[in-house]
Amino acid sequence: MYLTISVPSIGCASCIETIAKAIQSVDATAAVNGDVTTKSLDIESHLSEVKIRELIAISGHKAA
Repeated sequence: MYLTISVPSIGCASCIETIAKAIQSVDATAAVNGDVTTKSLDIESHLSEVKIRELIAISGHKAA
């Protein structure tokens, strides 16, 4: 599954890394690319969108 998710709380590259690590802790093959300027993530994973949003929240961020 390929998703683009807006995460307004992204402020720096470390935020993206934190979210990527949370997602990859459950799906080691997930590809997570973020853009600090647009505050969005492009994610390719076998996880459901609900699970990905849950993992974003667990990492301390909130998906829009």
